[in-house]
Amino acid sequence: MIMSRNTKSVIRIAVASAVVIIAIILEHTIAPDWIILFATYAAAFLVAGYDVLWKAVTNIAHGKVFDENFLMTIATIGAFAIGEYADAAAVMILYQIGEVFQRYAVGRSRRDIAKLMNIRPEEATVVRDGEEISLHPSEIAIGEIFVVKAGDKIPLDGNIVDGECNVDTSAITGESLPRNVKTGDNVISGCINLDGVLYVRATNTYDDSTVAKILDLVENATSQKAPAENFITKFSKYYTPVVVALAVLVGVLPPLVTGNFAIWDYWRIWLKRAMMFLFVSCPCALVISVPLGFFGGIAAASKRGILVKGSNYLEQLAKTDIIAFDKTGTLTKGNFVVTKVYPEENRQRVLKLAAIAEQYSNHPIAASIMREVKTDVPAKITEIAGKGLKALTETSEILCGNAQFLQDFGIECPVTNGGTTVYVAENGKFVGYIVIADELKSDSQQAIESLREMGCKTVMLTGDNAETAKQIADKVNVDMYLAELLPQQKAENLQTLKTGKNTVAFVGDGINDAPVLATADVGIAMGAMGSDAAIETADVVLMQDNPSAIADAKRIAKKTLNIVHENIVISLVIKFAVLILSVIGILDMLPYGMIIAILADVGVCFLAILNAMRAMVIKKTLNKQNNIKPTK
Repeated sequence: MIMSRNTKSVIRIAVASAVVIIAIILEHTIAPDWIILFATYAAAFLVAGYDVLWKAVTNIAHGKVFDENFLMTIATIGAFAIGEYADAAAVMILYQIGEVFQRYAVGRSRRDIAKLMNIRPEEATVVRDGEEISLHPSEIAIGEIFVVKAGDKIPLDGNIVDGECNVDTSAITGESLPRNVKTGDNVISGCINLDGVLYVRATNTYDDSTVAKILDLVENATSQKAPAENFITKFSKYYTPVVVALAVLVGVLPPLVTGNFAIWDYWRIWLKRAMMFLFVSCPCALVISVPLGFFGGIAAASKRGILVKGSNYLEQLAKTDIIAFDKTGTLTKGNFVVTKVYPEENRQRVLKLAAIAEQYSNHPIAASIMREVKTDVPAKITEIAGKGLKALTETSEILCGNAQFLQDFGIECPVTNGGTTVYVAENGKFVGYIVIADELKSDSQQAIESLREMGCKTVMLTGDNAETAKQIADKVNVDMYLAELLPQQKAENLQTLKTGKNTVAFVGDGINDAPVLATADVGIAMGAMGSDAAIETADVVLMQDNPSAIADAKRIAKKTLNIVHENIVISLVIKFAVLILSVIGILDMLPYGMIIAILADVGVCFLAILNAMRAMVIKKTLNKQNNIKPTK
């Protein structure tokens, strides 16, 4: 049986502690010769800290002198040199206890991330020549049919060609309730078939599947460091050598300046204070707790289906004071239905012409028209981004889009109110229009209200007409809205919102909002299951389709950043306070002053790590707030 690193460390700590206890008993009973005491305490010291000594030596050999191993080595060896044997051994034991605790905390956060890694499918059953064959998902080509039985993970993104079942999407979206899927629906890799059998046609290769993109995103999330992490890295780089230099001055300068350089006891006092100075100054509390705080926040977010590409984006999201939303598919369901056709007597003709233009589009508006009427008329389609479509058939030129689109071709059309209006013209003449309405998502109002309570200003940017935009804006109660915007105009208006010191996030569906997502300080793609554009373009990917997830993401980010700032302040204040006490001699007056000095490092490290681990349990707090059952 192979023991873990922490188990080995605990055994070493136990053995070293036992030896120290024996040495203390000997010292206070039979009072053996100093050589025996030195050897006993040195044995305990080496058992507890041989790895620290070895790291210090190897790091020096590689030019990495100033780190915590170096500080601990020179401080403890210095303590032995001035006869503080018990303190030196005890300090190393306490330091190793701190290291065990750090590894446990980091390991726990990594295990939380590792749970997400369980979505990786290891095997798939593909149908070839009428037979079912088990293969690795990477061996299945686009267009092949694979089988997903009850209890199996869906190995690839695809479209169901036969079957119906309930699918557990919790590992992807954080939603605890299963989702029903049937023939014709799209499914994504990483979800689990709870019942029934599905026959699915692969629409992506394994490398391009949703699960592969998510795993890559999560595994690389810690590579993008937040400003707070970069600050600590730079701070430690200069802090440690400065501390060593100050410790040398504390130990050497007073005896020389006061003229007591010939008195060993005087040297011993100041050398002891210099050792205390080094013990206190170890930067491990900051170096460990700050990245751990961000890592915990990313892990907590991942369990809720909120994928953050790096701690820098988590910090930016925490600082965001303006959040701009796309309308369709973000605040609304995007389930468009035809509510009116004008003129009514030409209903079929208007719908037929629109269907010819929209037949190759996968936009929700096009889908609503195609549900009303079918067409098999071949046409050459040209899309004018943000305006409409031009379709050329053997007999007609059909224009289908917004009012401005028709006006660009010199065609006048009536102005309508309420809903999204699609105008239709044929051969240069206005034919009619179709009014299409969209339904508001159930939690859009709640999401906007939650963000307002957190101090965020909310804005809606949409390409829809002003009347429809006003109706939705009034319902969800956003602070302001801008309508009839082309994609590039959305980006321009977002840039305007960023003037001054504002930090601006944009929330879109990730399909046609790439320019705006890239312009924002934080681009957030919502309801992005299976959307390549969302996962690749956005900084934060919400696998759920609920606007309230944005408020959850903001809460997680704010909580994480608060924890990081608390750790920085607590660590620096306590350390500097104890450093001053060690230099002016207060610690000398206290029993076990050297132990108190190391506790100022190890103890602060404990506090900082415990505080950082709070970021990993944010999920439970949010579930309680939102009355959501925890994901299994």
